Amino acid sequence: MAVGLAVGQDASGGGGSGGGQSDGHPFDPAETKWRAQDTPYANEMLFIVLGGVAVALLLCRVAVCSVHYIRTLACLNESKQLYFQRPPPIWACIKQHLLDAPLFRSRHSREFRLFSMNLGILPTRFQSLFLVGVIGMNISYCVSGVPWHGAQQERLGHLRNRTGVLSLVNMIPLVLLAGRNNPLIVALNISFDTFNLVHRTLGRIATIEAVVHSLAHLMKVVDGGGWKVAVKAIQETQMITIGFVSIVAMVVIVIQANSIFRQAFYEVFLHVHIALVILCLATLRKHLQGLPEQPYLTAVIAIWAIERSIRVLTLIYRNFGRGGTKAVIELLPGDAVRVNLKVARPWRFQPGQHVFLTIPSIGLWTSHPFSVAWSNENHGLDSEKGVALDSQDVFTTAGRSISLVVRRRTGFTNALHARAAKSEGRVIVNAVVEGPYGGLQNLNSYGTVLFFAGGVGITHQIPFVRDLVAGFADGTVAARRVVLIWVVQSPEHLEWIRPFMSSILAMDKRREILRILLFITRPRSTKEIHSPSATVQMFPGKPNVDTLVQMECENQIGAMGVSVCGTGSMSDDVRDAVRSRQGWRNIDFFEESYSW
Repeated sequence: MAVGLAVGQDASGGGGSGGGQSDGHPFDPAETKWRAQDTPYANEMLFIVLGGVAVALLLCRVAVCSVHYIRTLACLNESKQLYFQRPPPIWACIKQHLLDAPLFRSRHSREFRLFSMNLGILPTRFQSLFLVGVIGMNISYCVSGVPWHGAQQERLGHLRNRTGVLSLVNMIPLVLLAGRNNPLIVALNISFDTFNLVHRTLGRIATIEAVVHSLAHLMKVVDGGGWKVAVKAIQETQMITIGFVSIVAMVVIVIQANSIFRQAFYEVFLHVHIALVILCLATLRKHLQGLPEQPYLTAVIAIWAIERSIRVLTLIYRNFGRGGTKAVIELLPGDAVRVNLKVARPWRFQPGQHVFLTIPSIGLWTSHPFSVAWSNENHGLDSEKGVALDSQDVFTTAGRSISLVVRRRTGFTNALHARAAKSEGRVIVNAVVEGPYGGLQNLNSYGTVLFFAGGVGITHQIPFVRDLVAGFADGTVAARRVVLIWVVQSPEHLEWIRPFMSSILAMDKRREILRILLFITRPRSTKEIHSPSATVQMFPGKPNVDTLVQMECENQIGAMGVSVCGTGSMSDDVRDAVRSRQGWRNIDFFEESYSW
């Protein structure tokens, strides 16, 4: 949520404290002194603390990457990797009780619901401590040093200045963390989800500070001249009027960004959100004209404009020219479609990446994130005939493409499924792809890797499996034991990734490293449950996550990485099982999720 700020100054009579100018910003000597005291204290300390946290996280990131790199090199020719099975006690304790810990017992990703309304999720313990620290720091900077026992005018003047400047300063990280191209995601290897949580919190903080700032100014004017003067100032002083518009826009953003509205009407939320952000920035620019705080707003606008420009330029580069980006939409069993995209200018694919997909003929202003399930050099369209190739021939033409699997829900995904159904199961359309994003997770240093996937969450895990099996055959990864656990409702859902899985099962040395466990929660009959081989097994019902993690720990080779992409309850179960063993075994937990 990007918000605006109304930094109002004193107004009396016709507005302004001198010269009778309604749009001016004159200050008496006392006002100038207060501003000189409050502005540096509020902004410099906030930047110093947040910058210090970022540097500390960066150093931690460098240390972890160095350990993983050394571990990979040490394990390339080592089959047992006994040295890396035991965790460093202090680091294991930090992970178990802080980094990977839910706020309370075991609930983190499972959403709270009121009837059909989504109320959101709880942050982790580390996220909560950070957010409490940010909130406490803002409160401290707002009230510390204010002469609470001094004159009313002086007290309100300091409070107004502190809250106004802090609200504006908070907008810099607020806008930075909102962007898909946020550089801190790559630098710190922290997910967009986490930064989005901080972004929403900063937005609420900035809005509260702006409201307090306006109320303090109003009380100061009323204390000096009464309500008539205050009302006249609001009506006739352009600076104050335009600041009031910005405040209203900010409050509306906070209300409509609530999880209930955001997730129920995301498309509406997104476009209204952007429009209100533009309104805030425009009114703030006019409100702050001639004031020393204006450079902060300039920085906010610059960050927002640069990030948007990068997205537009990347989108144009990826999709325009060379025939553009084309999509083959194939209908799949189990209310799903497979979208095979031939991008005009492809990229080097990395496991864990996702893209934002727009299909103009279905929804011109809708852009939704999907994990890239597969990338292939020979996968696309018959350029001469202009038709989609069938499932067997689709891998034979030149040109890199990517594949997505989309589960039918509501809105865009429902329209996508309906379009494929109306076209006899396959249709070719123009598409626009934005990205790639993500792909920062590296599992090459783990001797044992355990993947959990629920439903369409398999699209995130399958590229990692392929990457590790190929690396094992080439001798470039530490992995010696890879287990994929996929939970689906019906056997027909296995068709979603059949061509991808067939490619993996045919890979060199696959049987030496990979086991696949399929759990069917709603089989129509027991005849549907049959295991093709010893390395690919099928079971009815839901898996016992704790038992599966325990089995792998008992047979663990080297360090273990456990990744999960599925429902909130599955993610919480896996997190709980991993945490309970982090003091015994060297285990790292990875969760893939995307919050709106």
